Amino acid sequence: MENKDLFSQKGDIYSISRPTYALQLIEYLFKKVGLNKNSIIADIGSGTGIFAKQLADFCGTVICVEPNEDMRRVAHQNLSSYFNLQIIDGDAENTKLDDNSVDFITAAQSFHWFDTDKFIAESKRILKPNGKAILVWNMRDTECDLCRENYRIFASYCPRFKGFSGGTIKDDKRIVRYFSGKYETVEFDNPILFDEEKFIRRSLSSSYSLKKDDDRYDEYIEALTDLFNRFSYNGLLTMPNKTIAYIGKI
Repeated sequence: MENKDLFSQKGDIYSISRPTYALQLIEYLFKKVGLNKNSIIADIGSGTGIFAKQLADFCGTVICVEPNEDMRRVAHQNLSSYFNLQIIDGDAENTKLDDNSVDFITAAQSFHWFDTDKFIAESKRILKPNGKAILVWNMRDTECDLCRENYRIFASYCPRFKGFSGGTIKDDKRIVRYFSGKYETVEFDNPILFDEEKFIRRSLSSSYSLKKDDDRYDEYIEALTDLFNRFSYNGLLTMPNKTIAYIGKI
């Protein structure tokens, strides 16, 4: 199965369960990095358009590049009112964009799926001179008891689980390679509040998550429900989380 197919039939649940990114990051990008109302941004691996929507509220043009048909379908539904936003069928290695056509590249919760070397070449091709790339993740605090227990459940039940965000860690060697070691890192607290239904849906939205027809699915859901009950208070659970961005030229 290709990486793009891992999110097939997950578009709807992804859209309603995944968190937005810290507003402080959006403000930082416009105040400190140079994004403005005239910027043309290519959001690569844009999924259902969660990050693209946050950008489109402030900038000139956002081009969503997404290879998964189901994700694009939901993005079209969610973003139909944005006239400064386009959605195209493309991927990190072949965006189908013109040479030197964008001011910024963004990749939110998606870079870990890319072929790094091919994405470097494609980034250099489509970026304008002095253009920049911005890699973004929502990352759990893996040292907290809740996240450790969540990790244990995924590792026990989900054969494709390699770690949160595809096993990406801070200053991952793939990130270092992409920027040739020269980049800026910023991070902002972005805790995520869940009720039980949203917590289960967030787990099911992951590429590695079991589906209803998989073995041990009911046992898996029971384990997630038990985890929620142990760590929630008055029906709500707060997951420690940070929005982390890596910014630089390619």
